[in-house]
Amino acid sequence: MHTASHNDPAMGARFIEMIFPEHANHYGTLFGGNALSLMGKAAFVAATRRARTAVVMASSDKIDFHVPVRVGELVELDARVSRVGRSSMTVEVEVTAEALLTGERRLAMRGSFEMVAVDAGGKPIAIPSTETSSATEERPT
Repeated sequence: MHTASHNDPAMGARFIEMIFPEHANHYGTLFGGNALSLMGKAAFVAATRRARTAVVMASSDKIDFHVPVRVGELVELDARVSRVGRSSMTVEVEVTAEALLTGERRLAMRGSFEMVAVDAGGKPIAIPSTETSSATEERPT
């Protein structure tokens, strides 16, 4: 197992999205399907940065919605690779909501995604080892 700083881009992804009415449901809060899409995008970027090859989502696991996110708030997505196997990776994603006017921040949702490195034909391939990996290198998955 190798270690890297938490800020190492090869081990994660962080980005911010503004929640507009087109992202909301009829309650004026972020629609769950849109939230999952944002989380999946963050997991994809983190996994691709780690593998430096094409990746696909194999599954999502235990997505917890803690609090609603209102229209006009920001969401900050923080994705990090927590496990690396032979061809698959687990990516943990946390979403923090922020009220722009007050600065109040709260954990809105959290989930886990299983991502698989694939070749041009969509077949699983081995994830290259890196010297900067901070995830558990537990081959053979």
